[in-house]
Amino acid sequence: MSQPYETHRVNIAGVQRDLRLFQIKPGVRIAILNILGDTELVVAAAKALAETVKSRQPDYLVTAEAKAIPLAHALSVETGIPYMVLRKTYKPYMGDALKSETLSITTNAPQTLYLDEKDRTAIAGKRVMLLDDVISTGSTLQGMRLIVRNANAEVIGEAAICTEGDRAQWTGVIALEHLPVWVD
Repeated sequence: MSQPYETHRVNIAGVQRDLRLFQIKPGVRIAILNILGDTELVVAAAKALAETVKSRQPDYLVTAEAKAIPLAHALSVETGIPYMVLRKTYKPYMGDALKSETLSITTNAPQTLYLDEKDRTAIAGKRVMLLDDVISTGSTLQGMRLIVRNANAEVIGEAAICTEGDRAQWTGVIALEHLPVWVD
């Protein structure tokens, strides 16, 4: 049975997936990688990233809510490096949280990231590896970098399952696969 929509086939760490293409604005489509619930892919990606991430000797892994949380968890299990999550909504228990605004290619609306007071204290003076599932425009990474630096921590690397779009701007990112952007 054929699929009623167009897909892009990827092989990530030995796991094959057909990613559905979505139009994000007129004439521009991207392949959507959704790792939520895809344990096989998440575990394979974490194992494939583990040695390179560990070799950078981060004290913490930091990711943004929500789709990259399974990757951060699996990579933490694989490497023994603890992780923390930048939340997208402020909760009173977060205390004196740091915040930064981002603009994700998939939401097309500003989002705010928050690092709670407890995590802010924990990463001060530490080495941090930033994680995401897919890095497209770099806006989320920029927001994560700003928060981590404002917490007086050092960003020592960035990793993702996939980069997307203009490959030239992602030369410093550790990634397993690159996704094109389709312009009609």
